[in-house]
Amino acid sequence: MAYADFVTAMMAFFLLMWLINTTSPDQRRGIAEFFAPASVSRVSSGAGGLLEGTSFAEEGVRHGHSAPVAESSEPQFTSNSSENAHDQAPGGEQTPSADNLSRARSIRENADFDRAEQHYLENTAILVTRLFDRNGGGVEITDFAPRFRQHGRMFRPMMLVRQLRRIGGSPRLTFKLRPASGHGAARPEVTWGSHHVRYVTPDLTLRLTTDASITALLQETPFFLEDRLTLLLGSDETVHASAAEVGRRFMEETADYWRDWVRALNIPFEWQEAVIRAAITLKLNAYDDTGAIVAAMTTSIPESPRSQRNWDYRYCWLRDGYFVVDALNRLGATSTMEGYMRYLATIAASANGEPLQPVYTIGGDAAIEERVVATLPGYRGMGPVRVGNAAYHQVQHDVYGAVILASTQMFFDQRLSSPGDHAAFARLERIGERAVEVFAQPDAGPWEFRGISQCHTFSALMSWAGCDKLARIATHLGLPERAAWWRERAEPMKQELLRRAWNAEYGRFSSVLDGAELDATLLLLPEFGLVDGHDPRFLATLEAVQKRLRRGRLLMRYAHPDDFGRPETAFTICGFWHVNALYMAGRHDEARELFEGLLAARTRLGLLSEDIDPTSGELWGNFPQTYSLVGIIQCATRLSRPWEDAR
Repeated sequence: MAYADFVTAMMAFFLLMWLINTTSPDQRRGIAEFFAPASVSRVSSGAGGLLEGTSFAEEGVRHGHSAPVAESSEPQFTSNSSENAHDQAPGGEQTPSADNLSRARSIRENADFDRAEQHYLENTAILVTRLFDRNGGGVEITDFAPRFRQHGRMFRPMMLVRQLRRIGGSPRLTFKLRPASGHGAARPEVTWGSHHVRYVTPDLTLRLTTDASITALLQETPFFLEDRLTLLLGSDETVHASAAEVGRRFMEETADYWRDWVRALNIPFEWQEAVIRAAITLKLNAYDDTGAIVAAMTTSIPESPRSQRNWDYRYCWLRDGYFVVDALNRLGATSTMEGYMRYLATIAASANGEPLQPVYTIGGDAAIEERVVATLPGYRGMGPVRVGNAAYHQVQHDVYGAVILASTQMFFDQRLSSPGDHAAFARLERIGERAVEVFAQPDAGPWEFRGISQCHTFSALMSWAGCDKLARIATHLGLPERAAWWRERAEPMKQELLRRAWNAEYGRFSSVLDGAELDATLLLLPEFGLVDGHDPRFLATLEAVQKRLRRGRLLMRYAHPDDFGRPETAFTICGFWHVNALYMAGRHDEARELFEGLLAARTRLGLLSEDIDPTSGELWGNFPQTYSLVGIIQCATRLSRPWEDAR
């Protein structure tokens, strides 16, 4: 036994000498850190002797499986104080702190990093990221949320799947998984087993199931990726198969689902890639359980740097209804469209004659109290971070027309499983009656001014458009008396709107009744049928909007100061409204050129945010923005050459 130990030791010694002479300094440091992670305590565990014992905790023993390790394993925030720059070892000797070791490791890892590549698998929502270091190492990371049909129903678990695959060299990785609760205020209790880690909070328990090293994950120690790894993060449920097998099957099924969904879309001949990506992302913004579609997946990304225009967009705005339904109808995405209209109908019915709010939760709840989260610094440190949205308190009269317009499709589309009937029409009539009552009354308007109340042209436009649609629906249902009743309401509203919105002094329409202001919503007048796109009054308005609000290929929503001062960035959807307005005015070549310019502003993944800096082209605002996705779909389907050109 002693001789065998000696031989083994000599083999290890000569292997060590060979490694020292054949590896670079960076590689040697990486190997050393793999076996001696920086997060391990240097306090002696009592072993003594030449090697000195070390422990994972100051007490000299490892945590048990039920003990929290978040505080012991997670690097602490770096202090700005020089007093905390080093820990004091016994005897007064200074040793590097965990903060400094972590920071040094991060600096070195960043120095080793070379480049990144990222794309979606074609016609799916599966994201592939490739990272490369300067030593020839490369890793491919695949991320997705499972989604496919199983057992005759849609299977969409609360789960994120991450797969890692070595694609070159010896990539050196560090896992950092640090969930928090209470908007970053609290860290969960952490427990673990042989192949999983549990993150326990008062409201939710997450489970990470993986074939990666649990120790490397908990201690955030670097390791070399040899082949493949899979991580499944979801609800606290046991996974009854290997992580690799589950991840492989879920990915194949999810890819098949998305490709089948895309194949069923009605897409234009031109700009297919842009439309498909916009459609998939619009689908991802939909909450299948209720049919709601959120304005964006994020909160508090500022509209412009340090502007305080930080809003929570993770809710469903009724105003968006018409535009979303129109885009989904153009795509032929009838199931998503029907779900959204069902959500709107539920909201309208729940109101029971009471005023409608401009915004609701995805579950249809009315209360969305807004508060500032002090524990989060915000995007690039540009707080505040807001949760909730005080706009639900606002009076915005356009919501009634928006609900009617979005619901019109159900009465004319024979593809739908639940077409509109007389009962549904009666419910819409109650909303129409409210639209008549609030017509041409002051409100916060489509831009949700917090300190300004005026008679906005757009709000009045939507009230009239809703009543006009009710007359058309009644005719379709064979209700001539109701059709006549709604025409009698709609026509005077139209005439008053045309009279009061027109500013004779400037020879153009105004965004405020009896006023002189300009905003981008005036470009929507032909969209809703108030005037023709070739009407001289609209052409004059289009010219005025371009002169006042255009910034290169982009368009400001308005240029006058509001509650937060003068806007600095262009509202992305306004650029697409501009494209559609040019198209309706017969300026098709100009519209195509402008549309191409807007597409060039997308990220490399084909997505757009709420706002764009006209000077730098940098994206700002919440992301990805539903409005912007809808704009891509609407413009592409209108401008594209016909499919006959492919023959």
